[in-house]
Amino acid sequence: QVQLVESGGGLVQAGDSLRLSCAASGRTFNMYTVAWFRRAPGKEREFVAAMAWSGGSTVYADSVKGRFTISRDSAKTTVYLQMNSLKPEDTAVYYCSARWISPPNLRDPNDYNNWGQGTQVTVSS
Repeated sequence: QVQLVESGGGLVQAGDSLRLSCAASGRTFNMYTVAWFRRAPGKEREFVAAMAWSGGSTVYADSVKGRFTISRDSAKTTVYLQMNSLKPEDTAVYYCSARWISPPNLRDPNDYNNWGQGTQVTVSS
């Protein structure tokens, strides 16, 4: 198991940028696929982005493609979500998740067994 701690959320205006961080505690992200999900008020948890355990491939939801970038530091202790050109519809609690090697479905939150506490992102119009 790996413990996850998110940070970096906040209140911004439309068009602004934010960078979320997900720090691993207890072990590194080596051999873990890491993903970001979000949950907006009254909605289901939604896939945002994922980075495969090898670090060689990334996957994005269509709604954030071209605006968000998932990355990992060289020490494999922190995963980032750079969010540019933020829109009001990006408002949600953002969660970091991880699974050893690779989940059956990168986009399915039920396939991840390690979760952070979430960080609130609010984008005003």
